[in-house]
Amino acid sequence: MATTSVQRVQYQSRAGQAAAWGDQRLGLAKVVRGGARKIFPDHWSFMLGEITLYGFIICLLTGVFLTFFYVPSQALIAYEGPYEPLQGKLVSEALASTINLSFEVRGGLLIRQIHHWAAHVFVAGTVIHMIRVFFTGAFRKPRELNWVIGAILALLAIFMGFTGYSLPDDLLSGTGLRIAAAIVLAIPLIGTYVHFWLFAGEFPGEAIIPRFYTIHVLLLPAIALALIAAHLFLVVLHKHTQYPGPGKTNTNVVGYPLLPVYIAKAGGFFFIVFGVIALIAATVQINPVWTIGPYDPSPVSAGSQPDWYMGWLDGAVRVMPGWLEVTILGYTLSGNILLPAVILPGILTTLLVAYPWIEQVATGDKSEHHLADRPRNAPTRTGLGMMALTFYALLWANGGNDIIATQLGLAINDITRFVGVMMFVAPPIVFVITKRICLGLQRRDRERVLHGVETGEVYRLDTGEVLERHRPMDEYERWTLVQHPNYTPIEPGPVKDANGVRRKGAWADGLRKRLSGFYFEDRVEPVTPAELSAAHSHGEHDALDTAPHGAEGEQLEARSEKQIGSGQA
Repeated sequence: MATTSVQRVQYQSRAGQAAAWGDQRLGLAKVVRGGARKIFPDHWSFMLGEITLYGFIICLLTGVFLTFFYVPSQALIAYEGPYEPLQGKLVSEALASTINLSFEVRGGLLIRQIHHWAAHVFVAGTVIHMIRVFFTGAFRKPRELNWVIGAILALLAIFMGFTGYSLPDDLLSGTGLRIAAAIVLAIPLIGTYVHFWLFAGEFPGEAIIPRFYTIHVLLLPAIALALIAAHLFLVVLHKHTQYPGPGKTNTNVVGYPLLPVYIAKAGGFFFIVFGVIALIAATVQINPVWTIGPYDPSPVSAGSQPDWYMGWLDGAVRVMPGWLEVTILGYTLSGNILLPAVILPGILTTLLVAYPWIEQVATGDKSEHHLADRPRNAPTRTGLGMMALTFYALLWANGGNDIIATQLGLAINDITRFVGVMMFVAPPIVFVITKRICLGLQRRDRERVLHGVETGEVYRLDTGEVLERHRPMDEYERWTLVQHPNYTPIEPGPVKDANGVRRKGAWADGLRKRLSGFYFEDRVEPVTPAELSAAHSHGEHDALDTAPHGAEGEQLEARSEKQIGSGQA
């Protein structure tokens, strides 16, 4: 039966009453009205954060489905499922339920693969999003706390990925667990106790899969949800960063309102991401645990590779020489495991979390920044970022040194030695090259501001002088190239005061001076108004650079006559 106009009025009246009830008790109207007017800038790189969020949501949705069929138990049973090569063999209930989920549950394999691919998208999106934030300086005040939250989320994403791919209890995931157990045992003094607590005894025990299941489906997602909520709250509170451009300043945001524009775009983009992941999951197989088989601690499986986000850690362990394992007073210190798998990640994580304050010390700038940097305008930071990515790439490649050796016919020891040398040589070289490129791009921008944009049109005067037409830049385009702050090395006060007494904190000022010099000793000064005025008053070139295209002949003829009359011919 069609809804009558009276019924529609009743529905609208009830909805209005419900809205009024909520507004009177919770102040919803003010929240909705303020949120609907919230402006978000529009740039493709901001989608990286959205992809990360959507990957996490897809993991939650598909993960709920998987929990109905997965059995988190290491108890051994005789497999009696549809996969014939494993018929009658002893496998854990975890592996049996994973195989049954893949083959016997309608849509189970698709959902499982969507979950796995979405997990990769979530981890990759988190890492790439943080790379974007780093290179654009979006971590600066007042967003230092959000940077710390992002770093913790990146670590959580890695741990969620590791605990999740360990749950099927197949041979590959069991090998990864064995490596994790070795890393825990390498921790001095407490390693043995932590290992026995984690595995409830000797490896592999029967407790690690149920514990990882609880951690993976309950503890880590809950923490991640809280951190994501805090991250989004801070984004709304501080407003979103934006790239320099016409009308964009530190005090405004140029973009689209949340309702109806941005929410429609974000909703549509979510379904695009979901659809792409589903398409990949339907066409590209991932983690076929039935072909890998159940975990057995006795055989050594060659060619086992960790997921890409753990590959750099495995590569760091592989590159360490065995002589770093020493025995002191009857106690074995496994430096070849402790250094690459515990100390190195600890140092890198500390530097990652503390970086906003490290740069703040170097710049001495404690003002708020809502405009993102162009990476070329922060050459040292950009060089450090590329240096870190190079270091990561080398270790990640070394995590598959056995596959590289077999596929390319190389000696695995030669590959390992090469990576061991290049991890100290390549990053500094990449840093220098990246910094030089950034400074070169800055000089190019400076020339464009002073002399305009080259058009490729070259003219030869009667005097033999060759001139090129330049297109003058408009004020908005010019402002984009000169708006960035001009940091200079900090010069601290004298070490001693007027009475010859060493000033308190002088050593810290010296360290700050060296750090600031490292960042800003090599720099290109932005164009000043005086330089711009002088560049636009350099005589005869002005007429050619700014002349209408149709008046070229007259301008050239007049300029030639002027030169001849003044004796310049």
